[in-house]
Amino acid sequence: MAASTALILQESPSMKKAVSLINEIDRGRFPRLLTPILQKLHLKAENSFSEEEEERLQAAFSLERQDLHLVLATISFILEQAVYHNVKPAALQQQLENIQLRQDKAEAFVSAWSSMGQETIEVFRQRILAPHELETVGWQLNLQMAHPAQAKLKSPQAVLQLGVSNEESKSLKKVLEEFSHKKLFDFYNKLVTIQAQLDSLT
Repeated sequence: MAASTALILQESPSMKKAVSLINEIDRGRFPRLLTPILQKLHLKAENSFSEEEEERLQAAFSLERQDLHLVLATISFILEQAVYHNVKPAALQQQLENIQLRQDKAEAFVSAWSSMGQETIEVFRQRILAPHELETVGWQLNLQMAHPAQAKLKSPQAVLQLGVSNEESKSLKKVLEEFSHKKLFDFYNKLVTIQAQLDSLT
């Protein structure tokens, strides 16, 4: 990853809303969000915060759950873009101010990036990406009854069947994943974030 100043953050509606929410966060508490996200940025399959931690963050920052998730996803997106472009701290601060992030929040980003950015980039460099590709997607709903004599449904579950191919063996492996409504909604939000990142690079 060569040094670059090509990072350009777009003022999409979701970005504008996230920036507005971030600007209202107490500057002394803001690093409590930044640091854990930066530390776990390379762990795509792992959330930066547990559900209990998210509940505490909701209370501490007076945010609705959906707004907290938007803030966390936006912070992750900004830091991932900084990694991808190996952006300099000064360039990062300029981009953050361009999307109307307040100076104190921009400086908090820059401080975290200055102290941990190069280490994070190195972790990304060393990470080996598995040569897998998603080939097929199937799904079904499992509806469990609360009681055999009752018609009321309990805990509907969605089951996704993912067909994943391997470049080396050319084989197709089927992966089954069961989702509750909450897990499926969280998964959807991650897909929206991924789509936003792809859109920003095209």
